[in-house]
Amino acid sequence: MGVFQIINRVNGKVLIGSSVNLRAALNRFKAELKMGSHRNEVLQSEWKQFGQENFQFEELEILEPADDPAYDPAEDLRLLEKLWIEKLTPFGEKGYNKKTGDDT
Repeated sequence: MGVFQIINRVNGKVLIGSSVNLRAALNRFKAELKMGSHRNEVLQSEWKQFGQENFQFEELEILEPADDPAYDPAEDLRLLEKLWIEKLTPFGEKGYNKKTGDDT
Protein backbone atom coordinates (compact mmCIF):
# COMPACT_ATOMS: atom_id res chain seq x y z
CA MET A 1 0.00 0.00 0.00
CA GLY A 2 1.13 3.51 -0.62
CA VAL A 3 1.14 6.51 -2.96
CA PHE A 4 1.69 6.40 -6.71
CA GLN A 5 1.96 8.74 -9.65
CA ILE A 6 1.22 8.49 -13.35
CA ILE A 7 3.55 10.72 -15.37
CA ASN A 8 2.92 12.03 -18.87
CA ARG A 9 6.43 12.01 -20.39
CA VAL A 10 5.42 14.43 -23.15
CA ASN A 11 4.20 17.37 -21.04
CA GLY A 12 5.29 16.40 -17.50
CA LYS A 13 1.78 16.33 -16.06
CA VAL A 14 1.18 13.89 -13.20
CA LEU A 15 -1.69 12.22 -11.40
CA ILE A 16 -1.18 11.37 -7.72
CA GLY A 17 -3.19 8.65 -6.02
CA SER A 18 -3.03 6.12 -3.20
CA SER A 19 -4.24 2.60 -2.58
CA VAL A 20 -4.07 -0.23 -0.07
CA ASN A 21 -2.98 -2.38 -3.04
CA LEU A 22 -0.64 -0.43 -5.32
CA ARG A 23 -0.19 -3.18 -7.90
CA ALA A 24 -3.95 -3.63 -8.29
CA ALA A 25 -4.58 0.12 -8.47
CA LEU A 26 -1.95 0.68 -11.15
CA ASN A 27 -3.22 -2.32 -13.15
CA ARG A 28 -6.78 -0.97 -12.89
CA PHE A 29 -5.69 2.49 -14.08
CA LYS A 30 -3.84 0.99 -17.04
CA ALA A 31 -6.80 -1.21 -17.99
CA GLU A 32 -9.29 1.68 -17.75
CA LEU A 33 -7.05 3.92 -19.84
CA LYS A 34 -6.53 1.21 -22.48
CA MET A 35 -10.29 0.62 -22.68
CA GLY A 36 -11.00 4.37 -22.85
CA SER A 37 -13.10 4.33 -19.70
CA HIS A 38 -11.00 6.21 -17.13
CA ARG A 39 -13.06 8.76 -15.17
CA ASN A 40 -10.38 11.47 -15.45
CA GLU A 41 -11.34 12.90 -18.84
CA VAL A 42 -8.18 14.96 -19.33
CA LEU A 43 -5.88 12.04 -18.52
CA GLN A 44 -7.93 9.76 -20.77
CA SER A 45 -7.82 12.27 -23.62
CA GLU A 46 -4.05 12.74 -23.36
CA TRP A 47 -3.52 8.96 -23.08
CA LYS A 48 -5.33 8.63 -26.41
CA GLN A 49 -3.46 11.60 -27.90
CA PHE A 50 0.09 10.67 -26.81
CA GLY A 51 -0.16 6.87 -26.50
CA GLN A 52 0.50 4.58 -23.55
CA GLU A 53 4.25 4.49 -24.29
CA ASN A 54 4.42 8.12 -23.14
CA PHE A 55 3.06 7.41 -19.66
CA GLN A 56 5.02 6.09 -16.71
CA PHE A 57 3.55 4.51 -13.58
CA GLU A 58 5.59 4.87 -10.37
CA GLU A 59 5.29 4.11 -6.69
CA LEU A 60 6.17 7.26 -4.75
CA GLU A 61 6.00 5.95 -1.21
CA ILE A 62 5.25 2.61 0.39
CA LEU A 63 3.27 2.45 3.63
CA GLU A 64 4.28 -0.56 5.70
CA PRO A 65 1.39 -2.28 7.46
CA ALA A 66 1.29 -2.03 11.24
CA ASP A 67 1.53 -5.15 13.39
CA ASP A 68 -1.81 -4.30 15.00
CA PRO A 69 -4.57 -6.37 13.33
CA ALA A 70 -7.04 -3.55 14.04
CA TYR A 71 -4.90 -1.05 12.10
CA ASP A 72 -6.82 0.78 9.38
CA PRO A 73 -4.41 2.43 6.91
CA ALA A 74 -7.05 4.69 5.32
CA GLU A 75 -6.15 7.84 7.27
CA ASP A 76 -2.40 7.31 6.89
CA LEU A 77 -2.81 6.81 3.13
CA ARG A 78 -4.98 9.93 2.88
CA LEU A 79 -2.33 11.99 4.71
CA LEU A 80 0.55 10.60 2.63
CA GLU A 81 -1.34 11.32 -0.59
CA LYS A 82 -2.11 14.84 0.64
CA LEU A 83 1.58 15.45 1.39
CA TRP A 84 2.61 14.35 -2.09
CA ILE A 85 -0.11 16.47 -3.67
CA GLU A 86 1.09 19.50 -1.69
CA LYS A 87 4.68 18.80 -2.74
CA LEU A 88 4.01 18.25 -6.47
CA THR A 89 0.89 20.46 -6.91
CA PRO A 90 -0.47 18.34 -9.79
CA PHE A 91 -3.22 20.75 -10.85
CA GLY A 92 -4.06 22.50 -14.10
CA GLU A 93 -1.05 22.60 -16.43
CA LYS A 94 1.02 20.57 -13.95
CA GLY A 95 -1.26 17.62 -13.50
CA TYR A 96 -4.49 15.68 -13.58
CA ASN A 97 -5.58 15.95 -9.94
CA LYS A 98 -8.45 18.20 -8.99
CA LYS A 99 -8.27 20.56 -6.07
CA THR A 100 -10.47 19.58 -3.14
CA GLY A 101 -13.93 20.96 -3.70
CA ASP A 102 -13.23 21.45 -7.43
CA ASP A 103 -15.85 19.48 -9.31
CA THR A 104 -14.86 20.63 -12.80
